[in-house]
Amino acid sequence: MSDAVSANLEPAKKLGFKNEDLIQELGYDDDVDYDLRDSIEDLIGSELLTEEDHDVVDAVVFWWRNGDGDLVDALMDSLNCLDEGGIVWLLTPKQGRDGHVSPALIQQEAPSAGLHVTTTEGVSRDWSAIRLAPRKKN
Repeated sequence: MSDAVSANLEPAKKLGFKNEDLIQELGYDDDVDYDLRDSIEDLIGSELLTEEDHDVVDAVVFWWRNGDGDLVDALMDSLNCLDEGGIVWLLTPKQGRDGHVSPALIQQEAPSAGLHVTTTEGVSRDWSAIRLAPRKKN
């Protein structure tokens, strides 16, 4: 693999994705980071699944902006196709960008959807990535 191709895959690698993962994309709109999307698709070796797909997935990439609706409901919906042990990457516009969502709000709302914040990653110039994992079942 060339250095240029490997560098292109870095954002997707930061999200923990690997070849043959099934990733569902939610919240797609014309403001998403196309380079990040391409990086993910190149790394997993397939296209991202859409909201209409109902396959069991390893992870969800969820583009979320302030004003998109109720965050708790949206996060609960993101779990519909998620495999046990899967994760949700909530991508929100960075501070100062249109649609910015406060990390404190995400921290507050995620538990109501059965999720908790585990980490954040810098994966894009305009978007922040917040990793949400389902709470362990007893």
